[in-house]
Amino acid sequence: MNRNSDHRDGNRPARETAPKHATPRAADPGPLCLVTGATGYIGGRLVPELLAAGYRVRCLARDPGRLRDLPWRERVEVVPGDVTRSGTLAAALDGVDVAYYLVHALGTGADFEATDRSSAEGFAAAARTAGVGRLVYLGGLTPRGVDAKDLSPHLRSRAEVGEILLASGVPTAYLRAAVIIGSGSASFEMLRYLTERLPVMVTPTWVHTRVQPIAVRDVLRYLVASAALPAHVSRAFDIGGPDVLTYRAMMERYAEVARLPRRLVLPVPVLSPSLSSLWVGLVTPVPAGIARPLVESLRNEVTCSDRDIAAYVPDPVQGLIGFDDAVRLALRRVRDADVSTHWSSATLPGAPSDPLPSDPNWSGGTVYQDRRARRVAAPAQALWQVVEGVGGTNGWYSFRLGWIVRGAVDRLSGGVGLRRGRRDPHRLRVGDALDFWRVEDVAQGEMLRLRAEMRLPGVAWLELRCDAAGDGRSVYRQRAIFRPHGLLGHLYWWGVSPFHSLVFGSMARNIARRAEQSAAGPG
Repeated sequence: MNRNSDHRDGNRPARETAPKHATPRAADPGPLCLVTGATGYIGGRLVPELLAAGYRVRCLARDPGRLRDLPWRERVEVVPGDVTRSGTLAAALDGVDVAYYLVHALGTGADFEATDRSSAEGFAAAARTAGVGRLVYLGGLTPRGVDAKDLSPHLRSRAEVGEILLASGVPTAYLRAAVIIGSGSASFEMLRYLTERLPVMVTPTWVHTRVQPIAVRDVLRYLVASAALPAHVSRAFDIGGPDVLTYRAMMERYAEVARLPRRLVLPVPVLSPSLSSLWVGLVTPVPAGIARPLVESLRNEVTCSDRDIAAYVPDPVQGLIGFDDAVRLALRRVRDADVSTHWSSATLPGAPSDPLPSDPNWSGGTVYQDRRARRVAAPAQALWQVVEGVGGTNGWYSFRLGWIVRGAVDRLSGGVGLRRGRRDPHRLRVGDALDFWRVEDVAQGEMLRLRAEMRLPGVAWLELRCDAAGDGRSVYRQRAIFRPHGLLGHLYWWGVSPFHSLVFGSMARNIARRAEQSAAGPG
């Protein structure tokens, strides 16, 4: 097949005729998709969706090592390269049927528009030379009829990139979305932190701007389906969810879904977008280089002006995901998953709304941790016997009065307190009650994870690990984790932090000492 003629003769590329969701036969390996921005928010979630749909995937990455821990890494080809260096693109685009352009220079500096422009021009030219059958680009939703000079720099740059790709001579699907709802999305994280940390919000007038948010699951569905669009389709499509809301309404509905008290919003006209971005930087961990362009974009109303995409990608039978359900999906992992930092061991692994290891460390909501580690002059087996014996009549190896007081306070507030003790004095199994904890996971001889069932403004875990260190020695690792719920949760953590050294520090020391005494034997 002459691949260079695919987009010139108006016929659909031959390898795109297979059913989109069919598993390719061994003789037909399926179309090859190049994903740029695979370490980013959308790219990292798109790759497994493409693989599930039967496509082969190649990833372009400036630092291939950043893809190392992703669960799909061994199923894709990784090519080192950078869209800002056009000389690295020929090898990446060789043999590619569909190329996803999912990069932008947001947060890289004041001249990000020039960087976006030159990168898009170089990529478009390289794709045309390589005979790529289709380009797919995810940009920002812009209001129709608004002059480019009246758009925020962020939206203006995203729109310019879309026009450059459409003019490339390669059939292009330019999807335009507003706020994407999913854990890890910069827009969603800004919404999350603003709502969770501020029960009373003094806000700029842009909280009255209307927005049409979309769930990340629906964005990915459109992106995957765009790979199989007919070759004659080369245009922009607006994509959005079923709800059109003001930013204020989104904050209020987020609070309701997250079971936070009703938020009081007080708009202040004097807060310009520039001042607003500084305010957002104080309240949230979203970097200023990202928060400022996003805030400036909120001066423009961004709603879909058409639903033409439905003619090529019909809505699912159950309909598009609404705002409230999208937020529930984004928050699900906080309530239901374990405390592992690696998504592959989450209760519902790989869901698009969940965090990824490659997500920035400021995404996913606030997680407070207290970590302790001690070298122990005893084998790991002796250390494990002490760890598995915590609670009940053995106590918690630290500040006994403090644990008793905390248990009494919990009972007075309607909690379970310390009265439950433990089922077996020597062994623990998943599901066991342990004072005001519940055993969530046990790896015999290695790890014990407990989830707090005391009354707290958040969710807490205590994780105890035993690692062999050779020569009859071991290492004890202890981690207390707390996910705050609303402002009260943050205040609670900082209120008890001064006592952590007394409680958790002495706990680590005394567990290590008890293991050493046990290993030494009588006398």
